[in-house]
Amino acid sequence: MCVLLVCVVFVFMCFALPGCYDCCVRCLGGVPYVSLVATLLCFSGVALFCGCGHQALAQTETLIETYFSRNSDDHANLFTFIEYFQYVIYGLAAFFFLYCILLLAEGFYTTSAVKQTFGEFRSTQCSRCLSTTFVVVTYILAVVWLIIFVCSALPVYFFYNMSYTCHTINILSETTASITQHAWVCIDARQYGLLPWNTVPGKLCGSTLTSTCKTSEFFVTYDLYVAAFAGAGITLLAMFVYVISTTYNFAVLRFLGRKGIRC
Repeated sequence: MCVLLVCVVFVFMCFALPGCYDCCVRCLGGVPYVSLVATLLCFSGVALFCGCGHQALAQTETLIETYFSRNSDDHANLFTFIEYFQYVIYGLAAFFFLYCILLLAEGFYTTSAVKQTFGEFRSTQCSRCLSTTFVVVTYILAVVWLIIFVCSALPVYFFYNMSYTCHTINILSETTASITQHAWVCIDARQYGLLPWNTVPGKLCGSTLTSTCKTSEFFVTYDLYVAAFAGAGITLLAMFVYVISTTYNFAVLRFLGRKGIRC
C-alpha cells in the first residue's frame, strides 16, 4: 500500500509540477526494470521461505514429539538437524538481502552504461570482472535454489500423503462393510527417513490418524510448508530472472570494454 502511494505521488509530481517531466523521464529511463522485478521477487520469495520454513520446522518438532515419538532419544538427531537448519535460514535471509541489493546496484550501473554508450562513459576491467563474478555466482545460486526447491517439496509430499490417508479412512469408515478396515490404514514417518526404525510408535493408524489430521498442529504445519515451498519457487524464478539480467549486463560491459581503460 505504501509503495503504491509513493508511485502515485511520483507520477503526480511528474505531470503536475513544471519542469519535472523531462527529469522524471530521464530517471525512469535509467531504472533496470528486469533487475528491479527480480529483486522484488527475491525479497518476497526468500522472506516467505525463511519465515514460513522456520515456523514450520518448529511446528514439526511439536507434531513429532506429540504423536510420532515417545522417546526423546529417537528424535534427537532430527531435532538437532532442525535447529541447525533454522540457523541456516537466518544466514540465507541476510545473505540474499545483501546480494540482491548488489545485483540491483549493478543493474543501475549497467543501465547508466547503456545510456552513455556514445558519451564519455568507459567500462573498466574491474567492472567487467565484477560483472563476470555476478554471472558465475548467480548461476551457482540458481542451481542451489533448484535443489532447495526440490527438497522443500518433500515435507509437502509427506503432509499431502497424510491428509490423503485421513481422507481415505473417512471414506472407509462411512461404509459399514469396511468399518473394520480403516484401522489398518496408517502413515509411517519412519518410511520417509524422518525417524529411526526403532521409534515407537513411529506411525499413526485408523482413528488416531484421523484425530491427528484434525488438530491445529497438522493444519498449521501443512500450510506453512506449502507457503515455504511457494517461497522457494518464487526465489528460484527470481534467480532465473537474475541469470538473464546478469548475463545481459555482462554482455553490455563486454561491448563497452572494447573502448575502455584498465584500472
